[in-house]
Amino acid sequence: MNTDAFDAPLTLDSDAVLLLIDVQQGFEDQDYWGPRDNPQAEQRMAELIAAWQATGRPIVTVQHASAAGPLAKGAPGYELKDFVAGVTPELHVTKTVNSAFYGTPDLHAWLQARGARQLVVTGMLTNVCNETTARMAGNLGYDAVFPTDAMHSFDMTGPDGTTVPAADLARATATTLHAMRFAKVVTTEKVLEAAKA
Repeated sequence: MNTDAFDAPLTLDSDAVLLLIDVQQGFEDQDYWGPRDNPQAEQRMAELIAAWQATGRPIVTVQHASAAGPLAKGAPGYELKDFVAGVTPELHVTKTVNSAFYGTPDLHAWLQARGARQLVVTGMLTNVCNETTARMAGNLGYDAVFPTDAMHSFDMTGPDGTTVPAADLARATATTLHAMRFAKVVTTEKVLEAAKA
């Protein structure tokens, strides 16, 4: 593909929205989920939160309500992790599917009403709700930014019985989002640099 805005240095709008997707206690249950990648994910998210709060940019939190399991509404694991629970978001979305665009209140309507066009997607899981949300953001015409070190996933087993490590799944997600121009795949450091500019 041709070099374009996806390969240019990252710039951030003054109202770029930080999406914190499903940063919930239930993802600590390793017996349920299995091994994860990127142990620094929470620290990177906290750094982004601090930068957004310092610059007055909007933060949106998203919380997944599963029918059962660690993320079931009412279960201890449904609660947000402490470093996100302490954030006062501009919008809090509750969802039951993978995309943050299918939740309550309506994220797309809220973004359109405020004229926001740029989303920084973080949270859990890299190749599930984050990737789904980033793909939809791209389809809807938003400028999606995807700092892959501010999220994590878990090992997953495919239909042939082969277990794929979380780091490989994350790499595949990053490759697809970049190659097909769904999102700008970057590091947290690049986002923090752009937030100061």
